[in-house]
Amino acid sequence: MSFALVSRRSALTFGRRAVRFESTSSQKATEAAKKTAAKASELSTKASEGLSRVSSAAGPALAKYAKSLSSTLGRVGGRTGKLIAFVERQTPFVIYYSKVAAELGRIVFRGQSMTPPSVSTFQTYFQNFVKSVKSGSFFSKAGAPLQNVRNISRTQVAAAGVLLAECLGFFTIGEMIGRLKLIGYHGETHAAAH
Repeated sequence: MSFALVSRRSALTFGRRAVRFESTSSQKATEAAKKTAAKASELSTKASEGLSRVSSAAGPALAKYAKSLSSTLGRVGGRTGKLIAFVERQTPFVIYYSKVAAELGRIVFRGQSMTPPSVSTFQTYFQNFVKSVKSGSFFSKAGAPLQNVRNISRTQVAAAGVLLAECLGFFTIGEMIGRLKLIGYHGETHAAAH
């Protein structure tokens, strides 16, 4: 036999062996992945069961603690008691509107396909800020806005005045629409204030 024929036969047998080993190794990898996935799902169910047990045990204890704290704070009088009562009245509104703001922010982020900046971006800006503070250039830039104010022309002042008048007009019209009245709020009379 010639050398070329022998090398072809050895390459074919090596290729067949590689295919055989490859198929058994992929089967083993698939089985290992299935076992790992089963273990992960088992661990996640155990973790969720443990978390539900902890939360069910902690729920009544936290409620009892909050109730006792509320009753203790309710007994406080004077200015502090008024402040505590005011904070207790405002807490539900703050919680509600913070949830609304968080949900609105989430919708805007998804709608605009926004992503927070990467850690490297934060590091770059922070390092530049530290360098400018150390070198003193940060403080020299602080006087730049004052120089810009000194160089404002009359046309820029007129444009800013027109913009301010427009904003004030839109605000006033919005107040009128919101109150459904053209004239002020219903307030207490001067005698009621004394």
